[in-house]
Amino acid sequence: MEWSIKSFDELTNDELYGLLKLRVDIFVVEQNCPYPELDNYDQLALHFFLKINGEFAANVRILPSNSKYLEVSIGRVSVAEKFRRQGYARQIMQNAIDYVLNEWNEKRIKVQGQEYLKDFYSGLGFEQVTESYLEDGIPHIDMIWEAK
Repeated sequence: MEWSIKSFDELTNDELYGLLKLRVDIFVVEQNCPYPELDNYDQLALHFFLKINGEFAANVRILPSNSKYLEVSIGRVSVAEKFRRQGYARQIMQNAIDYVLNEWNEKRIKVQGQEYLKDFYSGLGFEQVTESYLEDGIPHIDMIWEAK
């Protein structure tokens, strides 16, 4: 098990390909949702990922404040199907929150999550701040985490 956090420029070609493949496999293919996965924010992001036996198991993208949103945001939260239900989503999210809090000294984090994941994000301390809305045909909500 190998945790890594890298800027876009620090990613190797193989790492970038692996992360993009994981995201496309989940958000485009598995969810049958054609949308522009390559959105020009990866270049600004930190990419936090988990590899298990050389396979990409989980990934999140952390964007600095005043990039996509006013707040720091965590997005593209993804866990490969074969690694689900083992707690990796919670681990990677908690690690990302800790990184933002301790390394960037930021006190607010935004997620734009699929509505069915509300309880997951609430369990990490996020609070819903918008009504449900459709994004690429899938119900989403915005949620904010604030340091206590």
